[in-house]
Order: sequence, then C-alpha cells, then structure tokens
Amino acid sequence: MIIFVIGGSGSGKSAYAENAACLLSKESNKLLYYIATMRVSDKETRKKADRHRALRRDRGFITVEQAVDIDKASEAIGETNGAVALLECITNLTANEMFSDKSVQSEASVTEKITGGIARLYDKLTHLVIVSGNVFEDGAAYDNTVLNYIRAMGNINRTLADMADEVVEVVAGIPVVLKQRSGE
Repeated sequence: MIIFVIGGSGSGKSAYAENAACLLSKESNKLLYYIATMRVSDKETRKKADRHRALRRDRGFITVEQAVDIDKASEAIGETNGAVALLECITNLTANEMFSDKSVQSEASVTEKITGGIARLYDKLTHLVIVSGNVFEDGAAYDNTVLNYIRAMGNINRTLADMADEVVEVVAGIPVVLKQRSGE
C-alpha cells in the first residue's frame, strides 16, 4: 500500500506520516525504514540530520539518507522480503534533483526521474508512506526557475496521488482523507 501525505509547512504531515508508517510496520511485522532526502552538506545540516535521527531512534526506524536517485534507496534496504518505508520528503528530493548539477534540470526529466524511481523503490516494499508539501497556494509571482520547480512538484504530487492507495492532506494537525481505495 502507498499512503501519500501532503500538507503545508508546519501542518503536522510528518508526524502523521511517521505514525502511519510505524502502525503499518507493526501490523505487517516488517522492518521500518526512514528515507531522508535532506541534502547533508555542512556541519549545520549534519547536526540537524543527527538530531532528527535521534528523535526517531526509539520508534524503530532504520535511516537511509538518499538526497537524489531515490530508487537507489532500495540498495540500502536490500532483500528484506518486503518492508515499510517512510519517504520524507518530495519537496527536498525535487529541489535536490532539479538543482543538483551546475545547470538546472528540466521539469519533465525531474518529474520522470522521481516518479519512476519511487515506483521502482516501491517494488521492494510492502508499504510506502510518502510526505510532500502543498504547492500553488501562495499566489506569489516567481521567476521561471522557481516556476519550473513548482510545476514539477505539482506534476509529481499528482502522479503520486494517482499511484497511492490513500491520500491524506493534513491541515492544522487534522488529517483529511482525500482518497481511500475501497476494500482496504
């Protein structure tokens, strides 16, 4: 099962997703992975990543840092006979893929790389919980580079929502189920 969790900054989407992943792991008796997409590039981001890892430690998560090439996270997971993974988050992953080289990658190539990579990753898993942020809600005007990023995020979010068995938007800490496949 894929659960796609979306929401604004500070909405509670990460806490909801962590709880959902932990519950799925417990119910299925499968290993629990946390796929972190934040790019660790200096002392400050390393400190932040270490702090987040420590906060999750007692919840049973095995952390895999994968800032780009999301399908390669399956190599770290290995042959587990299925597992549960929480992918946190699409906003970082999209930025990392789009702006990882000296040139900006195209909206279409980033969208395909991420959605295809997630589909390949899911092939190794029993359950996948994906966290993403809302886009196109602020009404601000941006330059073309930022607009390409926002459009890529919109395309990725739509594709992942279509792939997902369940879609939940978290608003002010309240989960609102937008999609739930019947029979589950």
